[in-house]
This record gives sequence, structure tokens and C-alpha cells, in this order.
Amino acid sequence: MAKALGGQGVLLLIVQALYGVANALSGTFVPVYLWKASQSYMLIGWFTLGQYVMGGLTFYVAGKWVKEHDKMISLRIGIILSGVFYSTVLLLGQQAKAYGVPLGILNGMALGFFWIAFNVVYFEVTGPDNRDRYNGWAGLLGSAAGIVAPWVSGLLITSMQGEKGYRFIFTLSLIIFSISVVLSFWLKKRRVHGTYNWKHGVQQLRQKGNPWRRMLPAIAAQGVREGVFAFLVGLTVYVATQDESKLGTFSLITSLVALISFWIIGKMLNKNNRKIVMLVGVVMIAVVILPLFWEVSYITLLMFGIGTSLFMPLYIIPMTSRVFDLIGQSEESAREREEFIVLREAGLVIGRIIGLSSYLIVLPLNHSPVAITWLLFAVGVVPIAGWWFMKPFLQQQQQQQQQQ
Repeated sequence: MAKALGGQGVLLLIVQALYGVANALSGTFVPVYLWKASQSYMLIGWFTLGQYVMGGLTFYVAGKWVKEHDKMISLRIGIILSGVFYSTVLLLGQQAKAYGVPLGILNGMALGFFWIAFNVVYFEVTGPDNRDRYNGWAGLLGSAAGIVAPWVSGLLITSMQGEKGYRFIFTLSLIIFSISVVLSFWLKKRRVHGTYNWKHGVQQLRQKGNPWRRMLPAIAAQGVREGVFAFLVGLTVYVATQDESKLGTFSLITSLVALISFWIIGKMLNKNNRKIVMLVGVVMIAVVILPLFWEVSYITLLMFGIGTSLFMPLYIIPMTSRVFDLIGQSEESAREREEFIVLREAGLVIGRIIGLSSYLIVLPLNHSPVAITWLLFAVGVVPIAGWWFMKPFLQQQQQQQQQQ
């Protein structure tokens, strides 16, 4: 039986959900906003590269503060910087197109400070017995945010005719970020111990037989897909329809499917079936891209989006849970949780930059719907390699479960 989350787990879920709502309200439309101002796929690419690189660097540097000082301050700095990012976009207006990379760097810092602290606190308030449950609830709430927030944003932007609508939703995000900061003060100040080891990741990877030599490529495979899908799917929907409200409806439908899927899969997942469930997930999130080869239209994009939402939890829940189970497998590794979480993020960042590099190479040469579909498919099949790297870890858990 999965254990209950407890008060701190529930509060962390609420803070994460509010942060997700604020980002879903505005974040879905930032690439569209920059696209409308510049008509440039490359600007979106460079903005995203700045975000990924700075996010990774912030994760690495802030890891020392989170381990040796107050991780809650890092969490709040992340939320506040997210507010500063949207305020800056708001103030710059159409001039934002001239500051693509600096804006990406600012957003990367915000995400880095928030997620390093969040992941450490998440590790501390969950354990192997309730981690799947937490991830299921996190997916459920994230999907709920994705249902309402972008749909409302799309309607507002369309009805207020552009610039005024964008100003309104960016301001609304600022208010929700503020509520999230206030609630974070009820999260307990957690004990700090030990000294941050700057070379920890390299030391792990240099050890022969160390499980992270296999885990890191699996995480990077997740990052390759994320690096492109995180922004290109929404942008493709907008370019195909030229209508923010249709992008909002796309998010509403796909997130509703994801909400149901996360809820069902979060309940049925256990250590015995993670291996086969994850294999089905990685194969199917690649298969659902195929309708786009026939035609890139709102209908085929919707088919692809619904399919992705349906099968993504099969991949992402066991992937996330198994990584954090590895971090907590012994007292020694649990003491080094900050360093391991930084190592996990390094894998994601490496993968995202690889995926994004393919975008930056392909799009200047050809940004036709066919080229974009091939790019989505090429990065979309990479998680299959990630499953192959994960297989021994999932088998090990299955054997341990059967022996109990």
C-alpha cells in the first residue's frame, strides 16, 4: 500500500501547482509572443538555449546554497525571478524581440533556483513508498493547470486583441507567483548538513560500475525530447492556426486527457510493472507523431497532442520515481542528494541542448511543416534509448519486489 503524502507533501504539491498555473497562464504564449514580434524561428531557439544553459548553471551553483544554507530561500528566489521575467516581457512589449537571449537567461535563472530547491524538498518529503503517488498527483495538478490556464489565456488574448490580452495574463501570473511565495513560508525550514562537493558528478561518472554511468544517458534521452517539444509543439499549433484561442483549446483538450491518464496510471503503477509500462510509453509517444506526416493541421496536431497526453505518464512517472529511488538507495547517497539532483539536472540540460541544437541546425535550412515533423519524430524516438538504459534499474526493482 502506498503511504499518504503528509501535510508537508500536500503543501509542496500546492506550491508546485500554483507555480505551474502561473507558468501555464503565460509560459505557453511566450514563444508565440516572441514569434509574433519577430516572425523568427531562430529567435525562439536562441531564447530557449539561453534558458537551458543558464538554468543548468544556476542549478549547479545554487546547489551549494541549497545544501549548506536555506533551500527555502532558493525556492522563493526562483518564484520571484519568474515574476521578474514576466514583468520584463510586459515592460519591453514588442521590443522583447531584441532581447531574446537575455530574457532566456533571466528565465533560466528563475527555473534553476526554483527547481533545485523544489527537487531537494521533494526528495525529503517523499520516499519509495509514496513517490509514485506524489508524481501521480503532481501530474494530475499540472494537467489541471494546463486545462484551465492556457485556455483562459487564449480566450483573453483573442478577445482583448493581442497586446492588451498579453499584458493582462502576464499580470495575472505575477499575482499567482506572489501567492505561491506566501504559501512557501509554511513549508518547514529544513535541516542542512554537509559540505557541497563541486566535483561530485564527475567523480560518480569516473567510477567503474557506478549506476550513474547508465542512468545519466537515460536522463539525457528524456532531455533531448523535452528540449524541442517544450516550445515547438505550441508554436506549431499557433503557426498552423494563427489563433491564440485555438492554442488554448489545444492545451485544454490535451491536458484534460493527461489529467485522466496521470490519475489512472498513478494508481496502477508499482515496482512490478514499471519496466513494461515504461516501454509501452516510450514507443507510443513516438508512434503518435506519425499523423503529422500526413498533414500538419489543427486536427492532426490535436491527434498527436491527445496521444502524447495519453501515453506520456507511462514514461515519465516510472522515469522520475526510479531516478529519485536511486538517489535514496543508501544513507550515503541520500546525504549527497543535492549533488545527485544537480547531476540529474546536468543530464537533462545536456539532452535539452542536444535536442535544441538539432532545431537550430535544421530550421534555418528548412522550416516547412515536413521538416518540423521529421525533427519532432527524430527527437521523439530518443526516449526509447532512454528506456534501454533504464531497463536494468527497473528489473532490479522488480526482483526486489518479488523477493519481499
